[in-house]
Amino acid sequence: MADEQVHDPLNFMRNLWGNMGFTLPGMVAPTFDIDELDKRIKDMKAVEGWLRMNLSMLQMTIQGLEMQRTTVSTVQAMGEMASKAAKSMTPEAAEPAPAAAPEATAFSEAAMWPWQMMQQMREQMQQTAEAAVHAASEEKPASKPASRRAKGSS
Repeated sequence: MADEQVHDPLNFMRNLWGNMGFTLPGMVAPTFDIDELDKRIKDMKAVEGWLRMNLSMLQMTIQGLEMQRTTVSTVQAMGEMASKAAKSMTPEAAEPAPAAAPEATAFSEAAMWPWQMMQQMREQMQQTAEAAVHAASEEKPASKPASRRAKGSS
């Protein structure tokens, strides 16, 4: 018997889950009990819901960090442009038009950062909403047959 446990590839998983307070019934052989299968499906859907919730929280955190990074890099770029503009306005650096034209475009680009950030936020929110609609549409067809089966067995 001890020799069989050494060669059992699922022994490690059974021991691991067993120590956590969970059992893995039927891991070796499939079950043909409808109630047991329904229970497993229900449990797995609960785990799937929990994982989806964690995934959406992770995605929101990533988006928040991306927005923060964009804002910080934009503020840094604006600071650099402002310092360059301040240096160009000193009497020593009073060279006329060639230096002014690039600065004007840089300032106009810097002035557009709020608009660009709002556009990025809108695009990210739209992508998140589309992903949520897509995920919801995938869940509905899978849940309808289960409800029909439940009605048929009543």
